[in-house]
Amino acid sequence: MLRRFALTVLLAALPFGAAQAGAPESPPLDRKGPVAFLGVAFLDTSTEGAYFGARDDETARLALLRDEVARRFRAEGFTLMDLTPVAAELEATLNPAKCYGCDLRMGRKLGAAYVLEGEVQKVSNLILSMNLVLLEMPEGRMVRGRSVDIRSNTDESWLRGIRYILDNHYFGKE
Repeated sequence: MLRRFALTVLLAALPFGAAQAGAPESPPLDRKGPVAFLGVAFLDTSTEGAYFGARDDETARLALLRDEVARRFRAEGFTLMDLTPVAAELEATLNPAKCYGCDLRMGRKLGAAYVLEGEVQKVSNLILSMNLVLLEMPEGRMVRGRSVDIRSNTDESWLRGIRYILDNHYFGKE
């Protein structure tokens, strides 16, 4: 009983939001280093996907996201690398973000300063989750990484989600 009381007092003494209040801000990104943008993978874990397979509109949205991320990184002064030297490996990989280090191997092979990879998971036609991760090479230390849940499976909602990540966690606060 005394232990539980001491823990309650300790937790009550912590300032509200302490975990975020003392969190360090992300350091600025080195825009001189080339970025290997491995694209955006799509994971369809919805019942719809299991029954009907890939949808053309969602495939087109992946290209829309890739173009938006690439456009924004270039606009922010980054150089995106030519992926031709790793094209065969990238083609054979369903999801570079979950390939047991193949993303880092490709980044090292290219001589990248950063590896950038994204992922969209469709839970249902209403609920989707979007991730964008930037890894610093050669160790693969994550220097940026953010996830956002979006509602609605439209071009507008996908773009709003990726722009939120880019504006608020990559470039908007530096």
